[in-house]
Amino acid sequence: MIDINQANKTADYNLIEDLAHVIWREHYIPMVGKPQIDYMLEKFQSAKAIKNQIENEGFEYFIIHFNKTPAGYIAIKKEKEHLFLSKIYVLQTHRGKKIGKAAMLKVEDKAKAYHLKAIRLGVNVNNTNSIKAYEKLGFKIVKPFVTYIGNGFVMDDFIMEKKV
Repeated sequence: MIDINQANKTADYNLIEDLAHVIWREHYIPMVGKPQIDYMLEKFQSAKAIKNQIENEGFEYFIIHFNKTPAGYIAIKKEKEHLFLSKIYVLQTHRGKKIGKAAMLKVEDKAKAYHLKAIRLGVNVNNTNSIKAYEKLGFKIVKPFVTYIGNGFVMDDFIMEKKV
């Protein structure tokens, strides 16, 4: 059974931080290297950063449970004409269990509830498996997007979009 619940307290933020450390290290270190992942985890996925994103930047975080066990998380932000899917991550041990699909349905429901035209996300240009998965879900590459994130690091992404 898959449950997706909004994160709204310190214990939730700490759990997301722990999930991020496992997921990001196993998935992204081979793609962009350990120094950039260490930097990004501290800057964007620490409990403190998550709390700030929720309280001051308009983000909503959700924890995904599979059979009552934490399995991943989502972060979204309502923007003017689209819903920005900032994060959708599932632990490697829980992939292949339709969790990502359930999470994406939750994101689509939120976009529709907000009366938005599309969902947008950024995905690393070298993250070919995720790009293929998003395309299977109806996303299309809109444009490349390179952004400086500090400390000498850049994110080299594709912006993808799905109409809702």
